[in-house]
Amino acid sequence: MTITEVLEKLSNACGVAGREDEVRCLMEKFLKTSVDDVEEDKLGNIIGIKKGKKNAPKVMLATHMDEIGLLVKIISKEGFLRFTKIGGIDDRILLAQKVIIHTGKESLHGIIGSKPPHIQKEEERKKIITHDQLFIDIGAKNQEEAKKMGVKIGDPISFDIKFRKVGKDIVIGKAFDNRIGCAVMIEAMRQLKKTKCTVYAVGTVQEEVGLRGAATAAFGIHPDVGIAIDVTVAGDVPGVKEVEAPSKIRKGPSITVADRGLITHPKVLRLLIDAAEENKIPYQLETGLPGSTDAARISLTREGVPSGIISIPTRYIHSPTALLSLKDAENSVKLTIAAIRKIPKYF
Repeated sequence: MTITEVLEKLSNACGVAGREDEVRCLMEKFLKTSVDDVEEDKLGNIIGIKKGKKNAPKVMLATHMDEIGLLVKIISKEGFLRFTKIGGIDDRILLAQKVIIHTGKESLHGIIGSKPPHIQKEEERKKIITHDQLFIDIGAKNQEEAKKMGVKIGDPISFDIKFRKVGKDIVIGKAFDNRIGCAVMIEAMRQLKKTKCTVYAVGTVQEEVGLRGAATAAFGIHPDVGIAIDVTVAGDVPGVKEVEAPSKIRKGPSITVADRGLITHPKVLRLLIDAAEENKIPYQLETGLPGSTDAARISLTREGVPSGIISIPTRYIHSPTALLSLKDAENSVKLTIAAIRKIPKYF
């Protein structure tokens, strides 16, 4: 399968943080054809292992499988669903979104509603409608019917968005944060036929709620080097200043110098830059973004792990639909492979 086909399947799957089962099954399927062994740890991380030479460095690649989403909090007497947010979601983008409630029986479709604007008071129209004022309408006539439809407290809710290719190299879809990282890692492992390093390709859980899966996976693996493959904010849209988000789509993967959770280890930073320049892979550098990635947790595991980040510039992350360039994804694959091959010279 091509990286586009893999991304489509991963993007359309549900993997709200803590409920990554559907994505994990796909990751196992895609990884097992390219690695020597696939394991699942106690927290739910999936780990593909490609064995290298004895005493060569151990490399941990980390791409989180989870996505932002919602959980059912209350089923009202009238049959409407109240919800809580999982991960960082701006309340302003929730109203009128189509969603899927993933019950134990079947998937139910619904729409996020609120008090109609026609009957709102003037002061109400000027305010942001917060998520605790919103509800999901699944067409149930009351609480009893909603429960018969299979809804339970705690059911995960994902946005009802399907993957689309909208240009020669542009795609839009759900959960590109971080299914594109997963797709890049899968393709890198497929193309990486032999390696001196032993590579642990890890699909991590619960990144969006505290980088949790990366912490436990890194402790178990005890790697010599860590590389997170994730997305970054593409700031090449109206209203965004370059100083706020310098990365742009179609300009290659972004290499993080520093973010809120990680100051990239100098040797890893040098490794990634050298790998890009020696292989003529376009790249961008960024620093100062307020977010963080799995690399932050990996770097603090045990006695410490030199870590860095390869990011795919993506527009509209942490919203129902995102947009990215497949060319950036392909160059991220090239950079990941080139970096792995150079690691024995640096560590």
